[in-house]
Amino acid sequence: MAGLLDGLVVPLVTPMSEPGLPSADAGEPLLRAMARAGVRRLMLLGSNGEGPLIPAERAGAFVAGVTGRWRDLVPGGSILVNVTAAGTDEARRRAEDAAAAGADALVLSPPTYFRHRDDEVVAHYAAMAGQGLPVVAYNAPRYATPLTPAVVAALTGLPHVVGIKDSSGDPGLLAQLIAAARRRPGFQVSQGDERRLADALRAGAHGITPGTANLAPRLALDLLAARDDGAELDRLQDLTTRLTRIHAVRPGVPSVKALLATRGLCPPHSAPPLAACTPDEIEELARVVEPLAPHLLTDPGSTT
Repeated sequence: MAGLLDGLVVPLVTPMSEPGLPSADAGEPLLRAMARAGVRRLMLLGSNGEGPLIPAERAGAFVAGVTGRWRDLVPGGSILVNVTAAGTDEARRRAEDAAAAGADALVLSPPTYFRHRDDEVVAHYAAMAGQGLPVVAYNAPRYATPLTPAVVAALTGLPHVVGIKDSSGDPGLLAQLIAAARRRPGFQVSQGDERRLADALRAGAHGITPGTANLAPRLALDLLAARDDGAELDRLQDLTTRLTRIHAVRPGVPSVKALLATRGLCPPHSAPPLAACTPDEIEELARVVEPLAPHLLTDPGSTT
C-alpha cells in the first residue's frame, strides 16, 4: 500500500486573488494542470506555499476549497497541509483548522524563531496526536530547529508521525533518516532539496517534494520512474538543477508565480512583504526556462 510520501508530493504555491488573499478559485487552472500531469499528492502552505505569511484565519477556507477541487479532479488523491508555527498552541490551532477543512495529513516543522531542546521538539510533535491525522515531520534547518538523530529516533516511536520531509541538503543526515525509516515499518522519507533528488533516490528515499514540480511536475515524475536507470536519472537531475537557476534571477516564490502567470496557470500575487517580479525579471526568467519549455506545465484549457 502506498504511503503519503511515496513518489511525488508537489509543495504547491498558493494562488491568490490579490496580494495576501489565498484563493482556491484562482488556483483552478493550476490544479487542473497538475491533475492532467499525473500528480496525486499536494502539500499546501509550506515554504513554497508561503504558509508562514498567511494568517491562520485565511488558511482554512483555502485548504477546504483546494481539497474539494482536488478530490473531484483526482479521486483518491491526497492533500497534506503544513501547520508549522512558532509555538505549539498556534500549530495546534492551524492543525485543527486543516483537519476541519478535510486535510489527509499534517506537515510540521519544529517550532520556528527560537531554538529548542530535543525534548521540547519531541513534545511539540507529540501534542499533534489529538488531531486524528498522520503527521509528517518537516526538517528545514533554515527556518526552524534542526531535527537531531535523537529527535528522529523519538519521532519514529510516535505512531501518528509517519515520515520526514528533509530539506536540509545534508546527505549524511538523509542517510540517517533513511536508516531510521527502515527500522519502523511504514515510516517514509521524502527529499525536498531540488539539487539532490537523484542522490536521495539512489540512497533509498521513498519520494521527493521539489518546489520545481510547480513548474515541471512531469519532469519530477519522470525522475522517479528512472530511479533504476543511472544515466537517465542523472540527465533528469541535470534538467531539474537547470530549472533552479530561476532563483538566481529572483529568489523564492515570486519567480515561480511569475512563470506560472505567463502560462495562464496562477496569478503572480504573493503575500506581503513579498513583491511580484518586475517586467525585467519576468523577461529574464523567460530566457532561463526557454530551453526547458517542453518540460513545463501548460494550461489544460489553453488552445495554444
